[in-house]
Amino acid sequence: MDAPSSLVDLAPLTRMMLLGIAIAFGPLVWIGLKHRQASPAQRLRVLTLVTLFLTFDLVLFGAFTRLTDSGLGCPDWPGCYGAASPLGAHADISAAQSAMPTGPVTFSKAWIEMVHRYLATGVGVLIIVLAVGSWIERRRIHVHWVWPVVTLAWVCLQGAFGAFTVTMKLFPAIVTLHLLGGLVLLALLRAQAVAYRLGEPGSAGPAPIGAAQRGWLLAAFALVWLQIALGGWVSTNYAVLACRDFPTCQGSWWPAMNLREGFTLWRELGANHAGEAITFPALTAIHYVHRLMAYAVFALLLALAWALWRVPGLQRFARVLVALCAWQFLTGLSNVVLGWPLLAAVGHTGGAAALVIAFTGAVAATRRAEVVQ
Repeated sequence: MDAPSSLVDLAPLTRMMLLGIAIAFGPLVWIGLKHRQASPAQRLRVLTLVTLFLTFDLVLFGAFTRLTDSGLGCPDWPGCYGAASPLGAHADISAAQSAMPTGPVTFSKAWIEMVHRYLATGVGVLIIVLAVGSWIERRRIHVHWVWPVVTLAWVCLQGAFGAFTVTMKLFPAIVTLHLLGGLVLLALLRAQAVAYRLGEPGSAGPAPIGAAQRGWLLAAFALVWLQIALGGWVSTNYAVLACRDFPTCQGSWWPAMNLREGFTLWRELGANHAGEAITFPALTAIHYVHRLMAYAVFALLLALAWALWRVPGLQRFARVLVALCAWQFLTGLSNVVLGWPLLAAVGHTGGAAALVIAFTGAVAATRRAEVVQ
C-alpha cells in the first residue's frame, strides 16, 4: 500500500467542513419550518433529538466501517490522500488497490470510511448549532448552556480519537475508546433531551423512585458500561470467532486462556506486549470474559426490569430493557454460531447503543424519593 506523505493533512478540512454544513442544513431547515411557532426550548429539544438520532446512526455506521475493515480505507486524516473525497484520490487508491487488491485501501473501503467522516462532520455542525443556540437562549430555557458546550467539547475529542484511530493504525485501545466516546455522546444528548422535556410547562419533573431502586438502576448502568467496554475490546481485537460454539467455548466450560496477554491494553493490533503475534489463548480470554460477564449483566437487567415493571413512569423502560436483552442475546449468539455475520455484528453494537440511550433516559427522568419522617 502506498502511504500518504503525511498521516495528517489538513488541506481538505475546509471543504469537508462545508460538506458537514450541507449535511446539517436539511435537518436544520426542517426543524425551522416545522417548529417555527414553537418556543426556543421546544426547538432546541427537537434539535437535540434529531442530533441524537443521527449520532446513533453514526455509531452504527462506525461499527459497519470497523467490521468491513474500512478503518484504513483512507490512510490519512481528515481527507483521503489529501483530497476531500475518494474521487480526488483516484490515482492513489488505484495504485494501492493494484498492489493489495483486498485492502486495506480499496475504492469501496475508502468510500465507506469517508462517508463515516462526512456524517461525523454533519453531526458536529448540529452540535455546534445546539451549543450556540443554547447560549443565545440561555435566559429562556431550562437546560444550562454548559451541557451543550460540554457536548461540543466531547465531539471535538471524538474527532481527535477518530484521527488517532487512523494515524495509530487501528490501535485497539484507541478504537475501543473511540467507540465508548461515541456512546458517551449519545448519553449527553439523551440527558439534554430529557432535561428539555422536564423543563416544559406543566411537567411534573423527575419521577421519584425508592433509594434502593435508584441504586440498582445506577449499578446496572455502570455494569452495562463495563460490558460494552469488554465487547468493544472483543471487536477491536477481532476475537469474536475465538469461541465458535455455545454455551461452551471450544467444547469446554473453561477453555485455555491467557488473561494477562489478552487484557494488556496498550499494544498494537494483533500483537502482545512484546510486539509478537498475539496468541490464540489470549484471544480466547478476551472473548470468554465478555461472554461470562454477559450472563451476570443479563441476570441483573432482567431482575431490574421485574423490579421496575410496576413503578409509575418506568414501565416503558422495563419493557424496553427486556426487549433489548433479548436483542443482545440473539445478535450475540448469531455472531458466535453463524461466523460473525455483518448484520448481526452491527445489530449487536446498535443494541448496546440503545441500552445506553434507554438507561440515560431512565436515570435523567428519575430522582431519589424523599424519605418522609
